[in-house]
Amino acid sequence: MAHRIERVNNLLRREISQLLQRQVKDPRLGGFITVTKVSTSPDLRGAKIFVSSISSEVRKEELLSVLAGASGFLRGELTKRLKLRHIPELTFHWDDSIERGDHLLRLIERVRADSTPD
Repeated sequence: MAHRIERVNNLLRREISQLLQRQVKDPRLGGFITVTKVSTSPDLRGAKIFVSSISSEVRKEELLSVLAGASGFLRGELTKRLKLRHIPELTFHWDDSIERGDHLLRLIERVRADSTPD
């Protein structure tokens, strides 16, 4: 069963990414939005969609609100594109792993700069 969920996760991630890129034209979404991960429940009734954006003008709360509003449209499009018995309910969550990674790299660079002999 885990292999099937993994395949569904990858399929949903790819399709939602394409839909956001090509179909959803909302100016409130701002710049580039990345679907970083999809986590589907074991019964395939719900899916957590983790998103990130490199655009600095996009506020996280507003982006998640717009995506939540578009979830019905996205489910409808997924129904047309995918051959699944049930299209899961989509919930959107912010993925801050890129920001955390950037913060860790800056900390490592600071420690490296402080420890270099003069």
